[in-house]
Amino acid sequence: MSDNDLNDDIPLPGGDLALQTMAMPADTNANGDIFGGWLVSQMDLAGAIAALKIAQGRIATVAINGMVFLTPVHVGAVVSCYADVTEVGRSSIKVSVEVWIRHKKTQEPTKVTEGDFVFVALDDSGKTRVIT
Repeated sequence: MSDNDLNDDIPLPGGDLALQTMAMPADTNANGDIFGGWLVSQMDLAGAIAALKIAQGRIATVAINGMVFLTPVHVGAVVSCYADVTEVGRSSIKVSVEVWIRHKKTQEPTKVTEGDFVFVALDDSGKTRVIT
């Protein structure tokens, strides 16, 4: 068995690493896990970083679709957000964002959540503009 065969069963994130941060105690919910809203805000930032490369200007988040939380995030986890631009429309950009952590003890990569974020390009007055 080659090293490549061993890697076939290891899940890998989709997209490019757009944002990486550490989950801190101030980001916890009443159960001591990382608050889902904090995680969504990190995902929104990661998606925006990818969308800005295409929009080349001001953008706004207009929708989040398909959010699914698979496992809690612990304090101290390194949170990695991966973004993949999946669609570019006349004025909108759809970005698939996945969040992964490394398990505290095993260091195995663990997918935490995913969602599709839709951004719209805006002009200086805040109105929708065409992406050029």
